Amino acid sequence: MAASQTSNGTTLRHAFGNVLSFFILILIGVLAFSIRLFSVIKYESVIHEFDPYFNYRVTQFLTKNGIYDFWNWFDDRTWYPLGRVIGGTVYPGLTLTAGSLWWFLNSLNIPLSVETICVFTAPIFSAFTSWATYLLTREVKGAGAGLTAAALIAMVPSYISRSVAGSYDNEAVVLGTLLAALVPVVGFNAVMTSEHFASFLVFIIIHVVAFVYYIKGILSPKMFKVAVTLVVSIGLLVCLAVVAVLVALVASSPTKGWSGRSLSLLDPTYASKYIPIIASVSEHQPPTWPSYFMDINVLAFLVPAGIIACFSPLSDASSFVILYIVTSVYFSGVMVRLMLVLAPAACILSGIALSEAFDIFTRSIKFQLPGLPGPPQVDAGETSSESTIPQNEVPKTKTDKSADTLKERPSRKNRKKEKEPVEKPSIKSQIEKRLLVLPFEGSVLAIFLLVLLGAFYVVHCVWAAAEAYSAPSIVLTSQSHDGLHVFDDFREAYAWLSHNTEVDDKVASWWDYGYQTTAMANRTVIVDNNTWNNTHIATVGTAMSSPEKAAWEIFNSLDVKYVLVVFGGLVGYPSDDINKFLWMVRIGGGVFPHIKEPDYLRDGQYRIDNQATPTMLNSLMYKLCYYRFVDTDGKGFDRVRRTEIGKKYFKLTHFEEVFTTHHWMVRLYKLKPPKNRIRGKTKKSKAKSSSTSSAKKSGTKRNPWH
Repeated sequence: MAASQTSNGTTLRHAFGNVLSFFILILIGVLAFSIRLFSVIKYESVIHEFDPYFNYRVTQFLTKNGIYDFWNWFDDRTWYPLGRVIGGTVYPGLTLTAGSLWWFLNSLNIPLSVETICVFTAPIFSAFTSWATYLLTREVKGAGAGLTAAALIAMVPSYISRSVAGSYDNEAVVLGTLLAALVPVVGFNAVMTSEHFASFLVFIIIHVVAFVYYIKGILSPKMFKVAVTLVVSIGLLVCLAVVAVLVALVASSPTKGWSGRSLSLLDPTYASKYIPIIASVSEHQPPTWPSYFMDINVLAFLVPAGIIACFSPLSDASSFVILYIVTSVYFSGVMVRLMLVLAPAACILSGIALSEAFDIFTRSIKFQLPGLPGPPQVDAGETSSESTIPQNEVPKTKTDKSADTLKERPSRKNRKKEKEPVEKPSIKSQIEKRLLVLPFEGSVLAIFLLVLLGAFYVVHCVWAAAEAYSAPSIVLTSQSHDGLHVFDDFREAYAWLSHNTEVDDKVASWWDYGYQTTAMANRTVIVDNNTWNNTHIATVGTAMSSPEKAAWEIFNSLDVKYVLVVFGGLVGYPSDDINKFLWMVRIGGGVFPHIKEPDYLRDGQYRIDNQATPTMLNSLMYKLCYYRFVDTDGKGFDRVRRTEIGKKYFKLTHFEEVFTTHHWMVRLYKLKPPKNRIRGKTKKSKAKSSSTSSAKKSGTKRNPWH
């Protein structure tokens, strides 16, 4: 009777725990979604950054034209005059997910725009990420650790930076990407490149192991040994042949089958030495130490404790988590973008550490409170039951013992199986619980400190979500003594392009702004953020680094009509084209040798003051950014570089200014038509030749001022 009541109580307790865990997970999902809405509340429903604008444009095309046209879409508004095959070069998971969600909601008569769906896709999937983290951590250390890890990853700043409302990028639906890895694809990258082959090989090994277990279950042991011998013999020969072919193919590649980005992970200095286009991306720069505290905060101090907890006991699941954190720490130190890979591992191990700590401290308090059962006591007889005789039993004679042994004692193998699951774990767990009971005051103080630590983490995460990662790059804000200032120059410039230029006009700019120009202004661009053609980007960089006339000839050969530059010298915007100019020089010089970086340097620095080199002062980028800049304050003081410009008064010969935004952050120039300049030179040359001939005929010297 008592046993049945105990079992019923245990069942009810487990049921209540499962229901409570379910509601906690629902609240964690709501938290993960709501904490990412600060950008919509503070600003508006707008797409962030640069790459999301391309994804938004592709999603618009999908919802308007359908899946078939999407797969066969050739985009002639990017990478002019080359174009781009969108269907074969884009990751379709994000687009198909948002497009399907838009179609589903509209079929329910919920008329949401494509932009709204794109803005809220990342916050929705952040809830799924929290639940997936719970499931993974539960396999390692139980439901308590899983709930803690889920709550941590719902707020971790590193993940918020990639999943805030409006951040419509591939990281938003990374769970779908992991599931898509199980789907075979059409192509040979999986076996032709080193970076793909490793994961593909692991995929094959997993299926081979599963197949071996299946064969072992349907064959007899003897037949199974014969089959294994046969398959191993043939398989080794086939594998050796395949490996030899793959080694030959990989060895024939200059990069040994690795792409530039993958090689930069193995060798962090590779990109800066050989591929400046990769090193120019801010996401590919190594992180600083403060960025770790900014992105994972106190989790950095809890991870070592979580690693120690995973070793007691060590299982397959905990081994996986340990390997996960080790590899993610290394890769996060190579690229700041891969801090996103570190965040889930840090949350899992921190959740394990906090769960284990709370378990120990609360158990210590429970055992020492009055009226509650104390810690389990283990008798010496129990701990040595295998080697000693219990005291309450009378020793038997040798004859009786041998008879009982023959009748009742099971075999040694069965006895070992019986003792392992029943006696040893219970005794071991009781001993461990007794040893881990800590003093009451210390346990209370430790719990109080952990709660303070958690409160500090929550405050930091809310601040990061509200202030650090909510501001969209296309709408900038600045706080000063007279209030909040909003800089909406980017949308102002794109709106001007959309309303004041022809649909087929080509716009040249640095590749950072290609996606936004195509999506918001609907104009053809020369290069964009895809960066698949280094030579094309180097051509634009060479034009920006060249004198005005040479730059005009390059842009005119590309059929460019407008040039867009971003300038932050008036308002103090540091991410302008002058600060990016060194990459234009390096990328352009990597393809066109006449562009030499030392020609732009003075004492090893890019300078724009009176110490700047003549090559720098005569470059097109300098002229387009600082044209009429001295008219703003009479001095030409650059607030980003904190100095007065060197060349203040100059005129443009081959370009004309057509639009400058309110805060001078975006400036648009139009190429002057070639016929006007050529015709004027032709008339001048003809007049000069006629005057020279008439002067020779008359024998008198003409007045040169007439």
